[in-house]
Amino acid sequence: MNSRLVLALILAFFFSPGVRNVNSQPASRFPADRAKLAREITDEGTQHIHMPRLPLRYSADRYIDVTPEYLRDSLKGKVVLIDIWDYTCINCIQTLPYIKAWNEKYKKFGLVILGVHSPEFEFEKDPTNLDSAVKAFGITYPVIADNDYEIWNSLANQYWPAKYLFDSHGVLRASHFGEGEYREFEAFLQKILHERNPKMALPPLEPLVRETDAPGAVCYRPSPETYVGFYRNHLGNPIEHSENKDETYSLPKELKHDLLYLDGPWRISREYAQPSGNSPAALVFNYQAYEANLVIQPLAESGFRVEVTQDGKPVAPEDRGSDIEEADGKTFITVGQARMYRITKNKGFGRHVLRLMAATPSFGVYAFTFTTSCRK
Repeated sequence: MNSRLVLALILAFFFSPGVRNVNSQPASRFPADRAKLAREITDEGTQHIHMPRLPLRYSADRYIDVTPEYLRDSLKGKVVLIDIWDYTCINCIQTLPYIKAWNEKYKKFGLVILGVHSPEFEFEKDPTNLDSAVKAFGITYPVIADNDYEIWNSLANQYWPAKYLFDSHGVLRASHFGEGEYREFEAFLQKILHERNPKMALPPLEPLVRETDAPGAVCYRPSPETYVGFYRNHLGNPIEHSENKDETYSLPKELKHDLLYLDGPWRISREYAQPSGNSPAALVFNYQAYEANLVIQPLAESGFRVEVTQDGKPVAPEDRGSDIEEADGKTFITVGQARMYRITKNKGFGRHVLRLMAATPSFGVYAFTFTTSCRK
C-alpha cells in the first residue's frame, strides 16, 4: 500500500470529527455523590413536554415583581423552575424555605424560579390577599397569579405543591409533587445547571429544615386535612345538613377521632362555614398531630377574636401556635386577614380536643390542616 495513503488513513482515524468529539469530552466535574442523589429524581417520560408559553394575558394584578418583557426575553437559555403553590396550603408553605434558598443560591448560575399561584379558594384570587402573602413569606422571585388555572391546566397538574423543572432548551426534565426529596431534587437541579455550564463550581446542598424532611424518617400519621365547606366536608355531627341553610348543631356524647364537629348555629356554603348569627358557635376537632392550622377568611368585619381551648383549657404556652394570644386568662386568635392561622404547635405529637368559638357571622372557616413529627 502506498505510504502516503497509509499516512492519510492514520490521520483520518485520529482527527476525524467523530473521533475528535468523543475523545475531547472533558471528564465530568459533577460529584459522584450528588449524581447518585440526582438519579432518585427521574426525567423519564418528560422529555417531550415544553414550558408553557409566557407571558400569558398580562394585567397589573396578575404578575407580581415581573414584567411581560422579562418573561418574554429573560427566560431564554435559562433553567426554569415553575413552583405551583397556594398560600394557604401547609404543604406548600413548608416547601418555601427550600424554594427561596434555591433562588438565592442559583440565580447567578442561570436558574429562574417562577412561582405560579393557583388558588384553592375563591378569596385567594384577590390580588391584595396574594400580594400580602408574598410579602409575608418573603418571596423575592416572580409570582404569577394563575387565577384561571391556565398554567395549571397546560401542565395537566393535579397537586399542591408541584415543581416542574425545565432545562435551558425549555424542555421539561423533572417534576415533583408534595413535600420531601429536597436534597434529591436539588441535586437534579444542579445536574441540569451543570449541563448548561459544565465549568460551574457547585455549592453545597441546602441543609434540611425539619427532621420530617430526612430520607427514611419514620413519622407519625396525623389527622387528615379536613374541609368545612359543603362541597368537600365530612362532619361528625349526626345530622342531615343542607347548603346555604341555617342549622343548629349539637355535639354527641362521644367525639370520634379525626372528625370535625359543629356546635351551635351555623350556615355551610360551598367553600366555607360561618356562624349564622351573633350567638356563640364553635368548631370542635378530636385531632392527632404536632401542629393544627385553620384557614380563615374574615367575611365582613376583621379584627374579631376567636377563643381557643385545647382539652377543655386555655392552650398551654408550650403548645401554642404562632397566632395564639392570651388575655384575661383566655387564649384566642385575632382574625385580621384571609390566610392560614397557626393554632397549636404542641410540645410533642399526640391527640387533643381542639375548640374554637366565635359569635360573629364574619368567622368564615375553610379547612383544617395538620403536621406531623418523627419518632426519635
